[in-house]
Amino acid sequence: MRVGLQQFDPTIGDIAGNSMAIANAIAQADDLDILMFGELAVCGYPPRDLLLRDGFAHACRRAVEQLAADVPDALLVVVGTPWPVDGGVGNALVALRGGQVVDVAIKTLLPAYDVFDEDRYFTPGTTSTCVDHAGHRIGLLVCEDCWQGGDVDADPYPTDPVADVVANGANVLAVASASPFIVGKHERQCRRLADIARTHGVTVCAVNQAGANDDLIFDGDAVVMSPSGEVIGLREPFASTERLDVDLASPHPMAQPPHDADARRVHALCTAIEGYVRKTGAEHVWVGLSGGIDSAVVTALAVSAMGPAAVRCITMPARYTGSDTLGDAQAMASTLGIDLETIALEPLHSAVRTALGEGVIDGDLADQNVQARLRGLLLMARSNAQGGLVLATGNKSELAVGYATLYGDMNGALCPLGDVLKTDVVAMARWINVNANALGLPSEPIPESIIERPPTAELRPDQLDEDSLPPYVVLDGIVRGVVEHEHDDATIAATLDVDEALVGTWRSAIDRAQFKRNQASVIPKVSARAFGRGRPWPIVARPTGAPAPEVVD
Repeated sequence: MRVGLQQFDPTIGDIAGNSMAIANAIAQADDLDILMFGELAVCGYPPRDLLLRDGFAHACRRAVEQLAADVPDALLVVVGTPWPVDGGVGNALVALRGGQVVDVAIKTLLPAYDVFDEDRYFTPGTTSTCVDHAGHRIGLLVCEDCWQGGDVDADPYPTDPVADVVANGANVLAVASASPFIVGKHERQCRRLADIARTHGVTVCAVNQAGANDDLIFDGDAVVMSPSGEVIGLREPFASTERLDVDLASPHPMAQPPHDADARRVHALCTAIEGYVRKTGAEHVWVGLSGGIDSAVVTALAVSAMGPAAVRCITMPARYTGSDTLGDAQAMASTLGIDLETIALEPLHSAVRTALGEGVIDGDLADQNVQARLRGLLLMARSNAQGGLVLATGNKSELAVGYATLYGDMNGALCPLGDVLKTDVVAMARWINVNANALGLPSEPIPESIIERPPTAELRPDQLDEDSLPPYVVLDGIVRGVVEHEHDDATIAATLDVDEALVGTWRSAIDRAQFKRNQASVIPKVSARAFGRGRPWPIVARPTGAPAPEVVD
């Protein structure tokens, strides 16, 4: 039996466009016995409150029934879609063959952790579903029915849909997912699939959604496991192979490539940028290219994702900008072949200081904020006047503790590094330079001086980030412990070998900065816990721990 696992990047809500792409893939599958698409492929994942719109689920059902009309007797197509059920809408995997819908599997386990709120929208299934085809009994499973919260160590579910479908006679499992990317998840899921295959003695075929929608990225991977738990088919995350074909009658075990976290982050964030810009209909992006490492990495990612013609940069030197910083921005733009406009900030800065009155903002945070907000204003003005979206350049470390300026460097439609700690940004910069050609970039696009220079906002004389923050290796450890793992102060302090009081001080800063993060750009998720939907923290609360330090608002 030949199985094809289609890489598919749907646009949320575009039932007609998604269905046309599915139909085109079906038309090219005459050499297959089974063709698989991901979870909710017909409408895109996550549809969120679109599911509440009157008639939406019925429109998806009609589209699937139209698709079925062109499926021949010899081909089984399994495709994810919302499906009307008694009492609501099911998250369904529908089997099509011989011009009709032959069966419908409704997702049983509805995740309600991290970024997921499926129990808000869907009615859970209650039975297992199998389809006989080409001499095999195919068990249909939708995402969490297979993964069962393994990525987040969730409490066990009361039922096991895998065991249920195997008890129903399945010898091949077809798993359709829209499982958001997290660094390291692919390897964990491969281990889960191998364990399922060995435990139950079944072949497992799993396909994931590709592309990016809003804050979620999908790696488009596909895996086929033999009953002995060996990989016999593999499409690596973010690979360009549109369809992975595997002949189950003649399996060939294969090795898995080693995991490279920096490579995965780079490819994931390129996917996030390209998907967000294309699906919103924008034609180009704007980046404030300062000569610092964050803006350099964002610019490199944007050029790799969209090409140099679609990336426009502005450098905005102020009274404290160093000549080396400005020179690095110009050198990088020249290497990448992108437009770089220079707008001197000093006339605007002076005008604001005059308007507010002499001495009102001298030497304090307000003066630093004015400079940052003027830069944000200029980027947004260019975007408004000439189209395109602004990419914010802040990283997770800064957003965590509030070392970022509302309506300034936080301006933008998308914040590509908002879930990347500063130390990981540096590692990504080095990886980009080493692998530039594979990314479609000139050799070493990021000047080494940008990578080596101590981080600075250049908003006051001789400013360094470490004047206000702990060393990033320490701060990132605190952020990781507080945000991603919810560890207590003592555990984090022991892990980092620092004073517990230091951890408490910066935990308080993280809590107090929530009002800023609620106004931040969209942050693509690449870690186990990103700021945004996956961390709904209260703004109006009394933080615990030591008083937070004063940082730039």
